[in-house]
Amino acid sequence: MQLNLTGRHVEITDSLRDYVTNKFAKLERHFDHINNVHVILDVEKLIQKAEATLHVNGGEIFASTEHRDMYAAIDGLIDKLDRQVIKHKEKLTRH
Repeated sequence: MQLNLTGRHVEITDSLRDYVTNKFAKLERHFDHINNVHVILDVEKLIQKAEATLHVNGGEIFASTEHRDMYAAIDGLIDKLDRQVIKHKEKLTRH
């Protein structure tokens, strides 16, 4: 899995990069057909925004979330993506 991390109005520190990498590694355990991930971390005034696009076999999965804390926004993003990945996996196994 290739992980691209982009920061808009925020500096991507090593700890932030490690946090995102570890979270997406957990996500990959559920579904190992994730080819490419593009994560965008954005700061708009007091709102921290995290969004990601996963390129998987059979399509793309997108989610975004906002929070006052960047780490909480990343956690929320992973939760949303986890649910979508499980749905996608079930859809593939039904066919």
